[in-house]
Amino acid sequence: MKVKTKLFEYGDRELNYLKQADPILGQAIDSYGKIDRIVIPDLFQALVHAIIGQQISLKAADTVWNKVQERFDITPEYFIDIPKEELQQCGMSMRKADYILGIAHEINKGNLDLNSLYKISDQEVIKKLSSLKGIGVWTAEMLLLNSMERPDVVSYGDMAIRRGMMTLYGLNDLSKEEFNAYRSKYSPYGSVASIYLWQISKQ
Repeated sequence: MKVKTKLFEYGDRELNYLKQADPILGQAIDSYGKIDRIVIPDLFQALVHAIIGQQISLKAADTVWNKVQERFDITPEYFIDIPKEELQQCGMSMRKADYILGIAHEINKGNLDLNSLYKISDQEVIKKLSSLKGIGVWTAEMLLLNSMERPDVVSYGDMAIRRGMMTLYGLNDLSKEEFNAYRSKYSPYGSVASIYLWQISKQ
């Protein structure tokens, strides 16, 4: 079943702030114009999407995700009786299939309430999700940005984000200290900066 999506909501307030805070990024914003970022509002579906995307190319992830949407109703209840081999046949690793079904079971058993994540901070969301098998900081950060639309997410663990940053500022390497300095410039609208860094990384 095709998953419902929407666009990440942002506008002139965020863009004008980033242009003033970082004129180099501002030039890129002016060059690209407004970029549409598709998000998945349903938290479980977004989590499945993020797990599929772990450590593979965007193109490969899209292929697997499309197959999963074609074959399954992506809900915790539907996945309770799905053999992991059926998920694996969509092109993902058996380990990822295990992770997805494990999270579905935790939700069905009442051990995980995804809606409760809306009531806590970004760091608390990352801590809570990272306690689950198969979810690390990057996956949690992708949920924060690509589903919950939290405003200030810039993921050091995202290779494309780092590549975009290096391209934007003409850097041959990027230390975590340098990364954090740029990230602090973007705050409190780091998520919009991330949307542009992803685009820049494709150059």
